[in-house]
Amino acid sequence: MKFRFGELFCGPGGLALAAGQAGFDHSGSAFAIEHAWANDYDADTCMTYRKNICPDNPESVVCGDIRKMDFGMLGDISPIDALAFGFPCNDYSVVGEQKGMDGIFGPLYSYGVHALRMFRPKFFLAENVGGLRNANQGRSFELILSELRDAGYNLVPHFYRFEEYGVPQARHRVIIIGMRSDLGITFRVPAPTHEKPVSCREAIEEPPIPGDALNNELTRQSVQVVERLKHILPGQNAFTAEIPLHLQLNVRGARISQIYKRLDPDKPAYTITGSGGGGTHVYHWEENRALTNRERARLQTFPDWYEFRGSKESVRKQIGMAVPPSGATVIFESVLKCFAGIKYPSVENNLREANPGKAAHCALTLNL
Repeated sequence: MKFRFGELFCGPGGLALAAGQAGFDHSGSAFAIEHAWANDYDADTCMTYRKNICPDNPESVVCGDIRKMDFGMLGDISPIDALAFGFPCNDYSVVGEQKGMDGIFGPLYSYGVHALRMFRPKFFLAENVGGLRNANQGRSFELILSELRDAGYNLVPHFYRFEEYGVPQARHRVIIIGMRSDLGITFRVPAPTHEKPVSCREAIEEPPIPGDALNNELTRQSVQVVERLKHILPGQNAFTAEIPLHLQLNVRGARISQIYKRLDPDKPAYTITGSGGGGTHVYHWEENRALTNRERARLQTFPDWYEFRGSKESVRKQIGMAVPPSGATVIFESVLKCFAGIKYPSVENNLREANPGKAAHCALTLNL
């Protein structure tokens, strides 16, 4: 049983790589997920996706603003059995203003709903940051769940801590799995796979990154930054370390914990982000420098052969915005096992719809 896989807001391909890795054989049948088409607005991101996911079918990646796109064009490329959309998190992230539905990006989930209604895939995966749960006093999350359910899907939302699934990073995300309601198949949240988290040292050093590895250029550090890092111990940041006065940051208001924060080599990394100015590049526990993009990619569980296209800052953004493939593989594999009728260790989903149906009257009207 093969599922043709379509993706909106596809990013550099973390979910697509995971989907492709999730297949298995059962009772003489192959259960697999295969790329059909994808869309993203960023040109470098689309080049990365084409290079690694579908090098023999580059036309299947449509690069453009989803708000101006003809969805029928995607259907002309291929019908789909599965859909993924990691809709932009800018307006739900706890490090932003959390405008939710009032922001520019908040309503973009509706294009995923539109795709579900148009293409009727057997299942979907939707992903966003943990802040989605609380944006607009929780009303945004209720609205999104209500519209996804009304599109004809049984939902299992869950707040995943990816370090519990082998990702060497404290990356926490809301993931919603929807099974088409007429199929009578129930998804169960896979149980954590790792009692002991993988440390960032293990991820970066075992095995060592080859000298000719892609996307592994060092970032130039100023003399002042190097001097500052010398006073910061593993796990500390610019505000918790004892730093001489002339090297301290003159910052008013909030003191973001990730500014010039060194990794603790014996723990998973803190969340890898795709944007931010000086001091947000994630810093080595021992060497006085920021991580390379390849080291960040390892913390996101991308294999070393995975080639990111674009400038160094563009690659940094792509890596930070991606879904960790190894964690997502566990989820996709569990979906396939549900279709195959295979039992697997599972846990109760930890997110509930507070008021099912209540938010339906808030639905946004978009020109689709």
